[in-house]
Amino acid sequence: MLANTHTARIYRSIVGGLGTLIVLIGLVLVPLPGPGWLIVIIGLFIISSEFRWAQRLLHFVRVNVERWTHWIMAKPLWVRWTIGAATAAFVGVIVWFALRLTGLPDWVPDLRVLDLLGLH
Repeated sequence: MLANTHTARIYRSIVGGLGTLIVLIGLVLVPLPGPGWLIVIIGLFIISSEFRWAQRLLHFVRVNVERWTHWIMAKPLWVRWTIGAATAAFVGVIVWFALRLTGLPDWVPDLRVLDLLGLH
């Protein structure tokens, strides 16, 4: 199927466009709780099936995630807990900010804690 250069070019364009769309969706989701970075990496996997630069970028990501994992696991437990708590606090602030901008969905019950957080 891809022996034809025109077909190969169209195929590469589709793969590149789809992968780029998935990467962009993932980047939009990164500050929100959820799998933003995972979606970005999935998009890079798709792009890397046809583009060498994406393969190099994916390798760079893989190497640095492994370095980070080894570095953090070598730290004492209190350091890991502190980094985890800071990450959770950051995500909490992002969620609070997003809810302040968009408002609470209708299905959320009327709780006093939401008044204390300024979300009503």
